[in-house]
Amino acid sequence: MEAIRVPRLGPGRPRARPDHVLGDKGYSSKAIRAWLRRRGIPHTIPERADQIANRARRGSRGGRPPAFDREAYKHRNVVERCFNRLKQWRGIATRYDKTAQSYEAAVALASLLMWA
Repeated sequence: MEAIRVPRLGPGRPRARPDHVLGDKGYSSKAIRAWLRRRGIPHTIPERADQIANRARRGSRGGRPPAFDREAYKHRNVVERCFNRLKQWRGIATRYDKTAQSYEAAVALASLLMWA
């Protein structure tokens, strides 16, 4: 995430910190949550079942569960569906292009054709 830079419409540095991060259970580690918390980035990531069970087993020493906003998490589905539709294009799913620039152009072209 440190490499992501979003250009601004007007003058100024590109944005490096997102407004909110939505992730699936694969990103539910303590290290990732701590990294996001240190940088002041709000996040919505569900806990894995083993983390819930471990906290319950520890009782009061297990700590309280991390905050989870169900309404915000529902918007993650839109992004997942977009990636799934892009992967219907064989050249994008298998990454035939050699350079990142030509791959990015292929993704842009597929996106245009998809949403046109």
